Amino acid sequence: MYVGAVRDGLIADMGTKNWTTLCVIASFMNEKRECFPTQAQIAKGLGVSRQTANKYIADLLAYRWQGKPVVHALKERDEQGRWENTRYTVLPISQLAIFKSDENKPM
Repeated sequence: MYVGAVRDGLIADMGTKNWTTLCVIASFMNEKRECFPTQAQIAKGLGVSRQTANKYIADLLAYRWQGKPVVHALKERDEQGRWENTRYTVLPISQLAIFKSDENKPM
């Protein structure tokens, strides 16, 4: 987490529920900032039911910091037409990084 998330007011603006949800999703992030957690994994990380986690996720996806989303979600189907895990992309404006190569990327 970059200190700008605190100093610039991002965490205060988004609130603890959105920040915690973002952090749980980001804990599954790969080097492309993509995350593929299941609803059950997100719920477990938040300590809530799957239904509550879905509400938290919807609220996070609707949230905007300085007019921009902090995370993007894409739901895709596999070759048989079944839904796959949602692919979340944690955007740089979120002030979160997990890999050393993210350290010098501008926010």
